[in-house]
Amino acid sequence: MNDVPLERRWLPGHPLDLHRTLAPLRRGPGDPACRVTGDGAFWRASRTPAGPGTLCVTGRYGEVEARAWGPGAGWLLDRLPVLLGEADNPAELPPLPPGPTREAQRAHPGLRLCRTGLVLESLIPAILEQKVTSDEAYRAWRLLLRDFGTPAPGPAEGMRVAPSAREWSLIPSWEWHRAGVDPKRAATIQRAVRLAPRLEQATGLAHAEAFARLTTVPGIGEWTAAETLQRSNGDPDAVSVGDFHLPNIVGWALAGRPRSDDAELLALLAPYAPHRHRVCRLIALTGLRPPRYGPRLAPNDHRRR
Repeated sequence: MNDVPLERRWLPGHPLDLHRTLAPLRRGPGDPACRVTGDGAFWRASRTPAGPGTLCVTGRYGEVEARAWGPGAGWLLDRLPVLLGEADNPAELPPLPPGPTREAQRAHPGLRLCRTGLVLESLIPAILEQKVTSDEAYRAWRLLLRDFGTPAPGPAEGMRVAPSAREWSLIPSWEWHRAGVDPKRAATIQRAVRLAPRLEQATGLAHAEAFARLTTVPGIGEWTAAETLQRSNGDPDAVSVGDFHLPNIVGWALAGRPRSDDAELLALLAPYAPHRHRVCRLIALTGLRPPRYGPRLAPNDHRRR
């Protein structure tokens, strides 16, 4: 394999916080498809329409430097500005009411919403995260990529490219079980990969149409669709309705309520449409968390069932 990378330099015409923009793409600290190295480089292995590719992005003195390897290298570099939120416009969100969230808005002008243009890449880990702890989902993602992914092109030792739709469909039931994935989530992934070409088309659809396209698949609800479209489409209005923590975090940040439900979440965010997800990202940057009244959710070990 040719180890000589393609290269690109890009000078954004706006502030850019490279790592906070790309952070949602990383599924836990041991993600085989994403890593951040000690020199501040963000590495990402993807299965593009042109084939597998590895992208390495760094930011220096306001300029983005990128290198890419593999058959998908050209595709990744061509889409670099889009990935880093060139089409995103945080200025469309008016100044928030005074308080920590407004301060986060003022202090982080470089936060952009990334847009990968790849649905399956974000959809499958989102399905794995349904109704389980993050640690369980991250572990399943690591094991599945280790055993069924392919080595990432280029010098990123240990990184893996996620399986193709066909490769996902061929994973036997006992391997899902061994990775700790229950039959319901495994079946949802199998249904999704059979419809992969149609689901990938959602990257070119508007907010409502993209949600409708994804949620036609049994097992993909509003939360999973939102978590996917936030990354694949850079959707600023995709709210993760059904999230275990989000209603309480938003309720505490915007209304001082220690506990809220999904209806209250949507009511509090309604004034900020079509930037409700952006507001959630800003709230996350404040570090505000509601008081805890009980133990954390205990993980389930589906391998013992």
